[in-house]
Amino acid sequence: MNTLIIAEKPSVALRIASAIGGGKQIQKRTKEKVSYYEISGNGSKIYVVAAVGHLFTIRQKGKSSEYPVLEVEWAPSYAVGKHSGYTKKYLDGIVSMAKECGAFINACDYDIEGTVIGTNIIKFITNNRMEHSKRMKFSTTTTKDLVDAYSAIGPLDMDNFYAGEARHMLDWLWGINLSRALTRALVGRSFSRSLSIGRVQGPTLAILAKHEESIEKFVPKPFWRLTAVINGTEFSSTRGDIFDKEMALQVHQRTKSHASSARIDSVESVERKANPYPPFDLTSLQMESSRALRMDPSRTLSVAQSLYERAYISYPRTSSQKLPASLGLRRIISDIAKNPDYERLAGKLIAANRYAPAEGAKTDEAHPAIFPTGMVPAQLTREEQMLYDMITKRFLACFAEPAIVARMRVVADFGGEKYSANGAKMVKKGWLEFYEYTKLEERELPYFVKGAAAAASRVDIKEMQTQPPKRYSKATLLSELEKRDLGTKATRAAIIDTLFKRNYIEGSSIKVTKFGMVVYRALEKNCKMIVDEATTRRLEEDMESISRGKKSESEAVEEGKQMLMEAIKTFDEHKDQIAEAMRKGLYESEVLGKCPKDGGDLVIKRSRAGKYFVACNNYPKCTNTYSLPQGAAILPTGRTCEHCHTPIIKVLRKGRRPFEMDLDPNCITKKEWRPFAEIKQKVEKPDRPAEAANPAKEKKVKATRKAAKKKTRKIKVQKDEGI
Repeated sequence: MNTLIIAEKPSVALRIASAIGGGKQIQKRTKEKVSYYEISGNGSKIYVVAAVGHLFTIRQKGKSSEYPVLEVEWAPSYAVGKHSGYTKKYLDGIVSMAKECGAFINACDYDIEGTVIGTNIIKFITNNRMEHSKRMKFSTTTTKDLVDAYSAIGPLDMDNFYAGEARHMLDWLWGINLSRALTRALVGRSFSRSLSIGRVQGPTLAILAKHEESIEKFVPKPFWRLTAVINGTEFSSTRGDIFDKEMALQVHQRTKSHASSARIDSVESVERKANPYPPFDLTSLQMESSRALRMDPSRTLSVAQSLYERAYISYPRTSSQKLPASLGLRRIISDIAKNPDYERLAGKLIAANRYAPAEGAKTDEAHPAIFPTGMVPAQLTREEQMLYDMITKRFLACFAEPAIVARMRVVADFGGEKYSANGAKMVKKGWLEFYEYTKLEERELPYFVKGAAAAASRVDIKEMQTQPPKRYSKATLLSELEKRDLGTKATRAAIIDTLFKRNYIEGSSIKVTKFGMVVYRALEKNCKMIVDEATTRRLEEDMESISRGKKSESEAVEEGKQMLMEAIKTFDEHKDQIAEAMRKGLYESEVLGKCPKDGGDLVIKRSRAGKYFVACNNYPKCTNTYSLPQGAAILPTGRTCEHCHTPIIKVLRKGRRPFEMDLDPNCITKKEWRPFAEIKQKVEKPDRPAEAANPAKEKKVKATRKAAKKKTRKIKVQKDEGI
């Protein structure tokens, strides 16, 4: 009986074929324009083929574009979206190979997504008769682990499949229904841009919007910080920051009056251990990569996935901070020692017989923490090399001795007012020698003796102000979503990226845009369920229960549909209020900037014909106006054009990239736009000869029109993208 093994990526398919083929003959073949590997032996054959991601996706039953949509089905991805057309040949190839096989193995990544990808294919090619289907589970793509995984194949992990299927269904149902509802609410209200909101997207936007509101409402408070300099060392008042000005001045005066007659009240020194950091899970890897390597979290996952597929690191989509002994830690460290870049560090562990790692509390039933396999990497890109180095050094540091740091604290007394200085000195580097991405800030203090006289060369008082809460970065937002149990380790970065694409948020220090705040406030006030994280968390708990076999898929999906219908009912009851809140937030009283003619506020107005334009709010004293692109959301940028001195706005249109422009149509910045208008006019009203049609001339005119249209499209693209 022939066997078909389905991998998730072509590179992994090759590694599986090479591993389980052993000494058998392996041939690369092509069927339906898709490459696969054939292993012959013992009278039967093994085929190994790649699925290239999801070959099936969710779609609604029927063709209605209205909502609510509650009935969905799995369908081939190529039949649902044009962008997935390339998947057809892969599915056709797998179907063709399946006809020659009687056994099937899902060897896609061992997580819920990999389970859904492989199981859907097997269900399709076997017509749901999966009694001869198995699951291959592995955390690395090394030859040894793949051979072991093939030898230990077990039944399909159907609980994971049901949990993944439920997640796909509910994510799709919530996303399509709420997005349609939000968009339909604004139909006919001069707003043509499609809006989107989702099961996790809404609560994530809410977290950021509430944080943005706390920043906007923040009122700084003054406080005073007192310091004194003794022997070139700055001491700080042990009172900390003082928020009472009168008290601060009194303390400062008392300190100054005893500046020359202070004494050293105490000198303390203690050695403390600093234990190694635990090995990386995905979230901590993304956070550390963002901090130390300035790498975007989504990019970090992509690079880590590439390293995994080439067998250099273990599976990155893990929540675990554990390194079980069953991984063969001694062997891995010995293999790493063969790499000249890590020979010295790994050699130290081997010499000291240190093979017990420091671990964290987080666990993952499917995979251990992220670790290097020991294979020496070859032909890495700069990003791959940077990330591999950080993962490897973090792994080695887990086995090293704790660092020992001497902490010193000196307290000086100025007539009853006490000031302290803290110092730190590395006594033993330990694991910090291995992991250079974290450094101890050392501060050596001069020699002080308890009870000795001291004099301050300077006593300062500095007025300061409290600062608003820090904005989230992508990395810190990832951590926040994990703490709140929103989304999954594999989807959180993509959810954040979606909020950026929708123009709900912007900046590396994440700020919610005016557009994002309008969407959030309209929903928060009128249909809170959509942005309430408690709703999403409840659904996440259902998904977890399915994967643990404690809840059926149908029960969880039905419960999710009921919650969705409750949200839609509330939304429909408040549809007009939501639309009005959106309209007011985006158009009415939207100050785009100052009028260059009289200094008034330029705001968006609506004409009797229903078109939007910009006018000065000092009308009728000032009649200055500007036209606007129609059917678009217009947002202020807070900037002014240096040439025409009109405000610069951001234009958001459905299906196009946002672009920026100033309001003056005759500004020098639009010099490249004028040919576009001229060519358009020429195409619409071409010069035609009065005499009878001449075939040669007609052909020439058509060629001219075609060239003009081509140039028109090019300039229009440049215009839309703000070039």
